[in-house]
Amino acid sequence: MSNYPLSYKLSWLPRFLRPSLDGNARGFAPAAAALLEPLPARTVRLAFVGDISAVANRRAPDCDPAIAALLASADLVVGNCESPVVERPSAVLGTRLGTHHAMSERFLAEALAAAGISREKLVLSLANNHVLDQGIAGFDETVAALEQLGIRTIGTAAPVERFAVGSLTIGLAAFTLWRNTDEAQFAGRVSMQADPRQWPHAAASGVDLLCAVPHWDWEFRHFPRAKTRAMARLLAEHGVGLIAGHHAHVVQPIERIGKTLVAYGLGDFIGTALARQPWPGRIGAILVVDISDDPGTRGAIAAYRLHAFMRLRAGDHERLVPVEALRGRILGKVEDRLKAIFECSTSDG
Repeated sequence: MSNYPLSYKLSWLPRFLRPSLDGNARGFAPAAAALLEPLPARTVRLAFVGDISAVANRRAPDCDPAIAALLASADLVVGNCESPVVERPSAVLGTRLGTHHAMSERFLAEALAAAGISREKLVLSLANNHVLDQGIAGFDETVAALEQLGIRTIGTAAPVERFAVGSLTIGLAAFTLWRNTDEAQFAGRVSMQADPRQWPHAAASGVDLLCAVPHWDWEFRHFPRAKTRAMARLLAEHGVGLIAGHHAHVVQPIERIGKTLVAYGLGDFIGTALARQPWPGRIGAILVVDISDDPGTRGAIAAYRLHAFMRLRAGDHERLVPVEALRGRILGKVEDRLKAIFECSTSDG
């Protein structure tokens, strides 16, 4: 029913228990940079967060004030809704075991409030492998619940959605490469159109910046596969200026392809695996991107920074803590892991 290769399935548990640093580490960019000199006088700020679910939490997480302030500074926040939003899960056993995701409307609302994310500034992608975990009825309930909360969505019927952000028009294209059920159920509900050549030309015309939000790559691997990097190049060649990916559940590096910025994986924003997940999977990141609103550079990426944080256990929920606020042995481990990911070759990809 799913579309995962056998080699992917066989490697899932070993890589979950020990996320891998294997792979090609060449050609990536630093975790932060200014791309326009001088910096524009006027900018619009976008913030991208990783996967959001309630699997690892019985109640909403606590969020460090520094993280909440960072997210509150954004004009638009984009994330991935990894769990159907339902009041009563239909896949009861799978939901208890964590193989099927679900979260309540109340949990999501409280989690967003704790993280300083205003619903009117939030866009959530539904293009992921777990969105039909509670069946078609659960998908419909999710769409209705997010609408009730005032949260806009992408990744369903239209390949590209347009959003007014300040005086800019931002295009967001979301898709998933992976599904946990058969293709017929995803068809017409969830976008799996990864080829920008198949997107309607009119959908992206007139946007100041076209962004892709892909659910791609293989899980628990810090460095993206060659096929994923090739897909990023294809997107860049067809006008996508910013890519922020999900699904790996660990932080992945950044690449610059011409003028296109690619953040391959932001990890989990709110825990989507087991409550006692191995520590590398509890490192997440927030990508903050400032977009020029000045004449002559309008829509260009002025600067970006990846802000890493750690999800720490606090009884029945998690605490989101900036890496710089960590103490003791865990700080050293996290810093070493981030150094391995980001202090690699910075030659042009």
